[in-house]
Amino acid sequence: MMRKKRRSCVETVVEGANTTTTTNSTTKAKKSRTTGRPPKESVSDDTNQSVFTKFLREAGVTVKRGATSNEIAVDQVVFQKRIEQQLRKNPNYPGIIQEFITGLESHIEDPENFKNCLLPCVPQLTDGDGSSVSSFQESLLRMLLGIEILQTSTINTLLEKLPEFMLDGAGDAGISVPRIIINQLKWLDRVVDSKELAAKLMELVSVAPVDVQRDIITSLPEILEDSQHNDIARELNSLLQTNTQLTVPILDALSSLNLSSSLLTEVRGAVMTTLAAVQLEDLPVVVKFILHSVSVLDAYEVVNNLRKKLELEQCVLPPALQLSQSRTRSDGAAAAASTAGSSVALILDGIKSAVRFQKTISEAWLKAIDSVDESENHKVIDLLVLFILHSTNANQSRRGAERVLKSKVRTGLIQEALLQKTFRDHSQVMRGYFPSILAVAQCLLRSPDPCVVPFGGHMYQLSFIEFDSYCQQEVVGSLVTHVCSGVGGEVDMALELLCGLVTEKPSEMALYAVFVKGILDYMDNLTPQQIRRLFHLLSRLAFGQQQQGAHIQDDMHIVIRKQLSSMVPKYKRIGIIGAVMIVGSMGAFQPKVKEVKDQPLPQETFRQVTALLELVRSSSDSSPEAAALYYDELANLILSSTLDPQVQENIAKSVLDDFQDDFVVDLGKEITGSFPFPARLMYNLDEEESQEGIAINLLPLLAKDIQNNREQLSQTKRANKRVSPLCLSPFFRLLRLCEEKQHHGDLEEIDALLGCPLVITGLDVVEKINSLSKAEREFLCNLLFFTINWFREVINAFCRLKETEMKMKVMTRLQNITYLQTLLERALAGTSGYVPPVANFDGETSDAATFASTAPVNKAKKDGTGKKKRKAPSKSSSENSSLLEEPTEANETQQEQPEKEKEKEKEKEKETWQGVSLVSYRQFFRELDMEVLSVLQCGLLSRSLLDSELQTKVQEEVLLGPAELVFLLEDMLRKVEFSLTSAPVKRAPFFKTRTDKSVGFSHLQQRSAKDIAACCVELLPALCSHLENCHNHFQTLLSENNGVVDGPATDVQEQQLMSSCYQLLLQVLNTTFSWSGFSLPGQRGLLKKALGVLAERLKGHSELTLEQLVKHSFEYLLNFGSTMPSLSTALCLSQLLSTVSEKGGNPAAYREQTASLAKRFLSQDWVTASGEKERGNKFNEALHTLLRIYLDNVDDVLKAVEEIAGERIPELLNAPKNESSPTWPTLNRQTFLVFYKVMMAELEKAVRKIPASNISDNAEAQSEKLLTWNLAVRDFHVLVNLVKVFDSRPVLNVCLKYGRLFLESFLKLGMPLLDYSFKRHKEDVQSLLKTFQLSTRQLHHMCGYSKIHQDTSLTNHVPALKKSLELFVYRVKATLTLNNCQEAFWIGNLKNRNLKGEEILSQRSQGSDEEEGEEERSLLPQEKSEDEGQESDSEEPKMINGEGNVAEEDITDDSE
Repeated sequence: MMRKKRRSCVETVVEGANTTTTTNSTTKAKKSRTTGRPPKESVSDDTNQSVFTKFLREAGVTVKRGATSNEIAVDQVVFQKRIEQQLRKNPNYPGIIQEFITGLESHIEDPENFKNCLLPCVPQLTDGDGSSVSSFQESLLRMLLGIEILQTSTINTLLEKLPEFMLDGAGDAGISVPRIIINQLKWLDRVVDSKELAAKLMELVSVAPVDVQRDIITSLPEILEDSQHNDIARELNSLLQTNTQLTVPILDALSSLNLSSSLLTEVRGAVMTTLAAVQLEDLPVVVKFILHSVSVLDAYEVVNNLRKKLELEQCVLPPALQLSQSRTRSDGAAAAASTAGSSVALILDGIKSAVRFQKTISEAWLKAIDSVDESENHKVIDLLVLFILHSTNANQSRRGAERVLKSKVRTGLIQEALLQKTFRDHSQVMRGYFPSILAVAQCLLRSPDPCVVPFGGHMYQLSFIEFDSYCQQEVVGSLVTHVCSGVGGEVDMALELLCGLVTEKPSEMALYAVFVKGILDYMDNLTPQQIRRLFHLLSRLAFGQQQQGAHIQDDMHIVIRKQLSSMVPKYKRIGIIGAVMIVGSMGAFQPKVKEVKDQPLPQETFRQVTALLELVRSSSDSSPEAAALYYDELANLILSSTLDPQVQENIAKSVLDDFQDDFVVDLGKEITGSFPFPARLMYNLDEEESQEGIAINLLPLLAKDIQNNREQLSQTKRANKRVSPLCLSPFFRLLRLCEEKQHHGDLEEIDALLGCPLVITGLDVVEKINSLSKAEREFLCNLLFFTINWFREVINAFCRLKETEMKMKVMTRLQNITYLQTLLERALAGTSGYVPPVANFDGETSDAATFASTAPVNKAKKDGTGKKKRKAPSKSSSENSSLLEEPTEANETQQEQPEKEKEKEKEKEKETWQGVSLVSYRQFFRELDMEVLSVLQCGLLSRSLLDSELQTKVQEEVLLGPAELVFLLEDMLRKVEFSLTSAPVKRAPFFKTRTDKSVGFSHLQQRSAKDIAACCVELLPALCSHLENCHNHFQTLLSENNGVVDGPATDVQEQQLMSSCYQLLLQVLNTTFSWSGFSLPGQRGLLKKALGVLAERLKGHSELTLEQLVKHSFEYLLNFGSTMPSLSTALCLSQLLSTVSEKGGNPAAYREQTASLAKRFLSQDWVTASGEKERGNKFNEALHTLLRIYLDNVDDVLKAVEEIAGERIPELLNAPKNESSPTWPTLNRQTFLVFYKVMMAELEKAVRKIPASNISDNAEAQSEKLLTWNLAVRDFHVLVNLVKVFDSRPVLNVCLKYGRLFLESFLKLGMPLLDYSFKRHKEDVQSLLKTFQLSTRQLHHMCGYSKIHQDTSLTNHVPALKKSLELFVYRVKATLTLNNCQEAFWIGNLKNRNLKGEEILSQRSQGSDEEEGEEERSLLPQEKSEDEGQESDSEEPKMINGEGNVAEEDITDDSE
């Protein structure tokens, strides 16, 4: 006892409690224990306790009371062994165990003693020996639990004690007794009764508080043995359904349990069902459990279900509530929002972890997102996961994420609204993926697909708006990089985004103005329109209303002055454009708010504006091209922006005075001077005012300008102002727009210019052009160009006037243009090497310089392009006017009919002067505004109308002539193709010098595609009226001529014009309806309006659904099929029908009608107005496209190919040499190649669509697929054999190319079917392979023929084809082996033969190469021998193995 008392005086530190007991408190505790006497009724307990204490002391542990830790003198393993030996050797064993446990229970009744037993023992310090026991020892109870005979009883004791401390919580020292009790049970070497322990723990869970429940549940995997994991998982699963508070600990436990796959699937399914009810803060753990319990087999299913149930949209408040709460937000609301954001971030971290370490998870996410086929089914989580996959790039997921996103954006399934919602609601989370967002945006902006470029731009815009200044700087830097790349579409979108950001966030963008200014160093690669946008945004930053970017003003002035002073025209143009943009920003009208009267522009600013305008004017005076560009740019500025009244008035006054002084003369004055041609007043529409009127002084100005040019060549350039006719049209445009602005659209002050005459010369001089000198010819051509451009600009100005007199004058000017163009064509034909005067001044002047070498080429090609030939024109009739130019080159298969050689000879014999095509001269004509197309709303004047009514009566109503209609439609078609056609179509090849196709569309570029589409929709009623007029014209013609278009009374010229009108109208409609913008959500109304116009022509006005509108529009257009004048027009109608049918939800519903119409066109005999059959390259191209439309829309492609190859072509072979197939007149020997190429291509495409075979397919499915392949192989055999008859090189080329593709498809899709069908359909399989063998034999002969003739265009196909032929051999051998019929496979040598089947003698000494085509025959010996005999007779080998002889000619191709 004395030793015990001495030891109790030692100060001890309880591990984990941080509680130090002082000597005084120890002394008090000692006195209380030694002076107390135990009550009599506890003698038995003392006995048991003495047993407990004795055994422990003998084993090496001294128990302490109070806050003193128990001491251990031996290693814990030794202690456990001694206790067990003492118990087993005791005479009262096993009863002594109960006494020991009773003593333990008595000892731990004191809470302090109990805590001592739960805390680690401390080593007993002995004199001179401190190393006999390790520094760390387990607690007493933990050591007792390691003794198997005591374990169960000790566990029961502990679990019975646990409820006493359930409600205590953590003590003052932070010790939670329940947690320490549970920790005693972890990681035991062996659990004697694991099942019983599990049951008792779950009982405790059912009654314990939540904190204790969590401790118990999370400890289960470390307490129980693996044998109990499945049982405990079921109980936890049940508990999870009833108590969502325990979701996190239960899932933590389940994640650590070793479960069977079936149970794991069951548990995961149960967790998935409770996903919607889980608390937001618990959601990350749930998602992590679901993803980390996925196997390879069920990854897609699990991820797809998780994606459907994970509603991140519900984790944030709607914008309206966010706004209302932000005004009165408390700290609690802010904390809740922060918690929601943190939870979403943790969820995404869980997903990120899963995709990073499990390849199947990343693939499953991509597949799940890719499988969504409705835009409304896409969620925020889809975009977030795509960014996660891109950022981790686990298992090369970055490329997959980009591919899926592009695909979804292209098809409109992921839209900008979803992207905006993601940025708005989860900006903090998105900020973490900013590098990936930036990379994806760059990728999309650089994409050649115009459908995805705006989406990338939207990503940039939202990143700038939502993220911090670092991200904003990166966004601006990236956009500047895009602009400096020089790639057209990329530059346009980047500049548009920068302009938008300057408008929306001027103060933020001002911080990065220096970055944007850096683009000025890369302007060499920018187009004029891009330079305008660049200076627009820079001037907005530097000189805008707030002038946030005022620090770059000086730099801007320096750049502008430097460019204006340059003698290089390119840089002077940049200076002019930039200066005018700065004027627009500095002199902009800025209305004031709050009812304050508008303040005039500050005098200093006004002085700077006028000084800058004067600087530009003085810099461009010496160069007519620069002056003209200045006028054009100033006109664009006045049109597109509102200037301060002082600036506007200052510009208008000087413009009006200068125009009158420079270009206008009074009619009364005599025209003096020496000119190359006599001066005459022409094209005066104001005869009654002839004495008091005015005229445009064109001829004298042109003569003087040419003289000035000569003087400048011989002398140094003078800096004085020159009045050049180049400036006439631009100056008038500026004048007109100034008048419109000042007088609110009224042009009364200048309307005399519409009808005033021009001082030019008599145009009969064109007839004598061959007798003129080169200088005189060029002077005449210049005069015609300037006159036409003046009229074009006059029409631009006055086309919107409503008075009938003005409309008649505009129509007359249109007739003047079409007539003058016929004269110009003839003048150009006699003036070789002529370069016209520039008309669009913002392009490269080098275009004009290089034009001289290209013009003769265009002229030479005139006859081949099918340009209409015309008789000598007459001034009075618009019908004799020429077409402006050919239909645009964007759709070469839809061109006008080509002229025949005989017709050319006849024309030459008649000595009718032919002009060159003006197609190549488009850049030298002034651009017509979109408003000019409103003239199309006038009716159509045709010869038949003139015949039936008096011309004077007709002229009371403003009507278009056919030539004028063609002129306007050609211009409209060029405009809609430029604006509404996708960007990549307009990209030039890399090495090609950039002939900017935007030349001539400067005004159009400044309008959006949506505006152009809206204008086209407004004009649709007029276009439909003209379409019906053309239909009626040809219907009348057919009825008068008994169903033929080339009757004796046919006016060839008028029919050509009407045919051109018909085709152009269809092309305009097709291009309009093909606009990709109609698929955007915001343009559905415009699409319905457009379709409504067509539907109303048939059904009248009524409210219809989109599908009904498509149906009625299709029916309306279908009616025009009976009056097609040419095959190219018929093709345009077919394409338009296909385009319209795709606008509805069910394009397949119209395929049958489209195919029927196309077949009707193919079965029609097409003749020109002169009675000759259509032919030539353009006809063949149109035929090619029309035949593809037919085969694409027909129900059964294979049967359609069989009909043509098996019936129509034999008809052709039986017909006379120059005749065609009686049933299909379009099929003749000249067009056979077209038919052959399309049939081979469509056959190969059709077999690729045959579904792949699986071993699980039923007998019916196998039979159906086998039947389809039989038909395909039969068609292929017929087509390949046609080479024997049509053996031209192009036909052989087509056969070799598509023969290999067909063979590869057969190996990939057909051979697996034969594997599975062989036993069930042996005869069908054998027949199929026999037929196919005949085709492959012919292909082999073609390979030999190609090599003998050494034709490189053919031999290029041989190696790949030979490889496929050899693969086919071994693939059939594998099929036979699979079906235990390898004895039916044998090998022979195939001789090289030519196309006729004759042996190539030079190869007789060498065994020829492999050919394929073995037959699976019955296993009966006699059947096999018969087949072998047949093959031997035909010298056809069955197969070849590795030892087969290879012909010498094949060594370079497929030797191994």
